[in-house]
Amino acid sequence: MNISIEALQAYLADRYGGWATEQSMFMKLVEEIGEVAEVLNKRAGRKASEEANLSEKLGTELADMLHYIVAIAAINDIDLERIIVEKDRKASVKYNHKVNLETFLEQRES
Repeated sequence: MNISIEALQAYLADRYGGWATEQSMFMKLVEEIGEVAEVLNKRAGRKASEEANLSEKLGTELADMLHYIVAIAAINDIDLERIIVEKDRKASVKYNHKVNLETFLEQRES
């Protein structure tokens, strides 16, 4: 199954719309960033760990971060897909990338 940012935003807008605030979503995001940092510290050996699969745990925490990032965009009615493409287009010019995201996606479709 492929999940588009647009579909995830629509889902999260429905889930959080009308009651969640950007501040509450941001605080959840900060919590998740801390959990990612904890997993990365364990993977680097800076913190002890009893967990068998830190890659799976890292994936779970990154998914949580993405959830709250997209939720903040959703409750603010921000077209995140459009902004990501525009931002990447500008960065590709600035950093002289050979292929930008838009071109990459077009090439994958053909």
